[in-house]
Amino acid sequence: MTDPRKERNAVGRLDGKTAIVTGSGQGVGRGIALALAREGARVVVVGRTLSKCERTAAEIKSAGGTALPLACDVTRRDEVNAVVAETVRAFGGVDVLVNNAAQSRVGISLEATTDDDVSLAFSSGVLGTLYFMQACLPHLKQHGGKVVNLGSTAGVVGQAGQTAYAIAKEGIRALSRVAAREWGRYGITVNVMCPFADSPGNKQWAEAYPQKVENTLATMAIKRIGTCEEDIGRAAVFLAGRDSDYVTGQTIMVDGGAHITA
Repeated sequence: MTDPRKERNAVGRLDGKTAIVTGSGQGVGRGIALALAREGARVVVVGRTLSKCERTAAEIKSAGGTALPLACDVTRRDEVNAVVAETVRAFGGVDVLVNNAAQSRVGISLEATTDDDVSLAFSSGVLGTLYFMQACLPHLKQHGGKVVNLGSTAGVVGQAGQTAYAIAKEGIRALSRVAAREWGRYGITVNVMCPFADSPGNKQWAEAYPQKVENTLATMAIKRIGTCEEDIGRAAVFLAGRDSDYVTGQTIMVDGGAHITA
């Protein structure tokens, strides 16, 4: 039986809106894409591996939504521009941009972090986010729009072994604050979410460091790992919809209170 929570809402908060979600072939990005679609958004499912994007798009379509899967290497400005152009061709514009795509090597101490480690995290995280924001701006300016960028507790609290990742995620937060200040005049809000969810990356971390997971859960206010669609996705819906029209330049910690004692 179909889970009724995942069926297309009869009247959605994002009806008529077009959303681009990067890194949405799996994990947090997939959860956000499904949640936005459930609220009526037409979702452009973007990721490096087209087959994963096609699976997410198929899930959206099977629940009555509209989705377009597109492959993209976010470190390449030409591919980013092509995705935005295809989105506008297919749906007439862009209303919501969610920058979730990122690559990084973790579990490496600061002194062992290499130029390649930093370059990978920075190019896929900061530059990929910048490229999509710049490419979408002309379309977001037309009627106002929403940008939701993904940060991380790793940067906010400074988690050991995540130097390159933390640098990139804090760069995204700085970029987002600048954009919020500059783009508010166009009716565009720009916010950051820092999630703690059952993504593939988090599951790998849990398998590698079960004691750390146990310690984290013991100190969390809400003692469970969040779900990508229900917990993270619904927070993204808030930031993508009209309920957040007066919220910009903010970092929303969607982590069950993990950062409080991290």
